[in-house]
Amino acid sequence: MTQTDEAILETIRDEGNMTPQALDDTFDIAAANYARDRLSELTRYGLVEKIGRGLYRLTDDGRAFLDEELDASELDPVEDTD
Repeated sequence: MTQTDEAILETIRDEGNMTPQALDDTFDIAAANYARDRLSELTRYGLVEKIGRGLYRLTDDGRAFLDEELDASELDPVEDTD
């Protein structure tokens, strides 16, 4: 979990469902596909979920992490994230 991952989760919590492009624009990230790659990793660990083509939302575990009720280091990757 990186500081940017936490910032992504906080942004989705505060702004609502988001796309990777919207996150790239929000953080002014120059690296192509950075937010998409991070969202894939956050999805893999159940902190966000893909709810449509390129649209992600925060899960209950994501909220619990942000509320410091869940330690992300204790999460196991999920087999199927599609």
